[in-house]
Amino acid sequence: MSQHRKRSEKQVRGLIAGAVAVTVAAGVGLGLWAGDDDSAPAGSATSQARSSSGTSSEGSPTPSRTPSPTPTRSYPLSTTPRTIPAVRAHTPARGPGWRPAAGLRVVVNDAGLADEGRLIAGELGLTYAGKKDDVRAGDVQLALNDGGGADPESYRMTVRGGRVVISGPGEAGVFYGTRTLKQEVHGGGTAPEGVVRDEPAKPVRGFMLDIARKPFTAGWIEDRVRELGDLKFNQLGLHFSDDQGFRIESDSHPEIVSKTHLTKAQVKKIVALAAQRHITVVPEIDSPGHLGAVIAAHPELQLRSAAGLAPQGTVDISKPAAAEIVDDLLNEYAGLFPGADWHLGGDEYRALMVSSPAATYPQLAAAAQAAYGSGGTVADLTTGWLNDRAATVRAHGKTPRAWNDGFFRGTSVQPDKDIQVGYWTGKEIGARQPVEYLSAGRKVVNYNDEFLYYVLGQPNQFSYPTGQRIYEQWTPRVVRGTTAVSSKYDAQILGGYFAVWCDYPNAQTQDQIAAGIRMPLRATVQKLWDPGKPALTWTQFKALGDRLN
Repeated sequence: MSQHRKRSEKQVRGLIAGAVAVTVAAGVGLGLWAGDDDSAPAGSATSQARSSSGTSSEGSPTPSRTPSPTPTRSYPLSTTPRTIPAVRAHTPARGPGWRPAAGLRVVVNDAGLADEGRLIAGELGLTYAGKKDDVRAGDVQLALNDGGGADPESYRMTVRGGRVVISGPGEAGVFYGTRTLKQEVHGGGTAPEGVVRDEPAKPVRGFMLDIARKPFTAGWIEDRVRELGDLKFNQLGLHFSDDQGFRIESDSHPEIVSKTHLTKAQVKKIVALAAQRHITVVPEIDSPGHLGAVIAAHPELQLRSAAGLAPQGTVDISKPAAAEIVDDLLNEYAGLFPGADWHLGGDEYRALMVSSPAATYPQLAAAAQAAYGSGGTVADLTTGWLNDRAATVRAHGKTPRAWNDGFFRGTSVQPDKDIQVGYWTGKEIGARQPVEYLSAGRKVVNYNDEFLYYVLGQPNQFSYPTGQRIYEQWTPRVVRGTTAVSSKYDAQILGGYFAVWCDYPNAQTQDQIAAGIRMPLRATVQKLWDPGKPALTWTQFKALGDRLN
């Protein structure tokens, strides 16, 4: 992306006190080049819209009683950098800014920033010099600081005196600062003089990819990881088990794995690449529905109705063997995915998508009563299944997440309190508004299918989402449909995901998908980073996205 070129000028010393006015042909007022201290001229980011660009200009001093002994270089007040997502705040200053050039260095103040330092150095053609106490002209310094309780994803970037300092309380924030710098200097641009202060509004900024129904190559996924990292996403969801396929190598149950799949070595490489970019890979083994690939190898687990009908992909949760095989898989992959989050699925269990579950599936009703007493229901049994799977991943230090239609109203068995709600739809039987989950104190991740679902083939009234619609109409509080929930629930909405689902896997190629989701991804992360009304129009935002491509 960005390229930098060092620009150094010897600052004129010994100026005699007094105002020195300078002008340029365009009539823009200029000031003296700011020094290294924190007292450099500053103004609000909003005021910069009225100032010139941050590129340098030559000015001639207006005659005064005591002329300067030497010519003075002067610069316009810098303007806010244009990046995706947009920075939250920028204090402008006067100065030449910073550009990369061969021979300039990246230095760090902590060895823990080595990955971030090497990455940005390689991207900008700089020299990674490691941990250094001295900071030279032209250096980019990455620094950890005592944030005093600040968001670990926050950062501050100061461009002053021919140097760049990116600091933050955590490695993630410093990394995001390097992404801002990379975009600023993209295509020969200049990082503007001044101070950027930036942090995300939401801690969950994700992209969900259905690799179960459509196998994607490891290289394509790695390319998306790089793209997500540059955009400051921090989660990649992999839905790798469904009716159509099971797409990751398994040692515990190799019989269920599809012919086309990722090896564990490939997954480890993806996970490692993601970790370098502060992205957590969140796996999903959906159950007790969407298990057709498992059932194909274990037909004895198939749920059957009293009439002998077998709903697709649905295991019989009255059979202990069904829980055993799913737990085997959860335990096996816990080490492969070291992140703190785990998606358990839980959606579209077909036993609960009929008018009379107990009559249709009497074995489930009997198991529910045996487990929970005479009042036990199929919904109780299904909730118990979800809690048991949550316990399995919780034992590995994971926080469980499940789709909103895996939670049921009126059950005597309640879902465990720590299970996050992945809210995607309001179309399920007995659909509940988001406020029902939020008012109960649950944390919600927004997967709103009205805006954020890219479903191949556009079945079931889905249409490919546009970046413009997300950018102009969606916010993290728009959890269902087009209506936002009350702002009092904002803190419980952890963030959101843009999702690709492959219902018709051949409807688009990998390259077509990458092109189709490019601007929707950018619009989504803009609203997760800052849900307020963007400063740029959609036309301007799209042009920026095209320029930074």
